[in-house]
Amino acid sequence: MTDETPPKTESIHAPSEFEQLADEQQMGLMAEFWLFIKEEKKWWLTPIILVLLGVGVLVALTSTGAAPFIYTLF
Repeated sequence: MTDETPPKTESIHAPSEFEQLADEQQMGLMAEFWLFIKEEKKWWLTPIILVLLGVGVLVALTSTGAAPFIYTLF
């Protein structure tokens, strides 16, 4: 008596929507934020974000050699 098992066949299935989304390349933070503003029509957020970015740049520059030049602006 020989114990022969049938060969296993791999099931070929189309990837689900979840699997397709998992394989896609992820967007960056700025691209995702821009898409959010554009899709949700939140244009009033743009000036707030620009001011926050400007303040962040000023804070970052105060710790560099450009600090004396920035202080003369104020």
